[in-house]
Amino acid sequence: MFTASYPASFIPEEDGKGFHVRFTDFPEALTGGDDLADTFVQASDCLAEAIAGRISDKGLIPAPSKAKRGQHLIGVPLRIAPKLALYLAMRERQMTNTRLGLILGVSETVVRRMLNPKHDTKPEKIQAALFALGKRVVVSFEDAA
Repeated sequence: MFTASYPASFIPEEDGKGFHVRFTDFPEALTGGDDLADTFVQASDCLAEAIAGRISDKGLIPAPSKAKRGQHLIGVPLRIAPKLALYLAMRERQMTNTRLGLILGVSETVVRRMLNPKHDTKPEKIQAALFALGKRVVVSFEDAA
C-alpha cells in the first residue's frame, strides 16, 4: 500500500516570524508560511505542485522517505491524490495511455486528461482505470499529529 504523505522540514525564519519548508523527496519544492497553520497550508499546496510538475514531465515520483525527528508529514492533497495513484500504477505496469485507453474503451486523449493535474476528472473514472490496472482505492483517516 502506498501512503501519500511526505516528510518536510519546517525551518524557522531568522526573525522568528514564519517558516521555510523543504521536502526531503522533492528538492525543487520550497515554500514558506507566516505561522505554523499557514505553513501547513502552503506546504500542502507546494507538494501538490511538485507532484503535478513531475506528472506533467513524466518524471519519477519517489516513495515517501521515513520522517526524521522534527519533520512534519504532509499529505498529498485530495485534488491530486487520485491522479498520482493512476500515474504510479501506470508506471508500475509500464502502461501507455493508448493501451489503457483500449482497455477502458476510451481514447488516448481521455487517459491523458485523467493524468493531467489541471484537468478536473471524475473520481469514478480514475477508480475504474485503477481497477483495470489491478489496483483499488482505500481511504483511511487518522488523527492529525
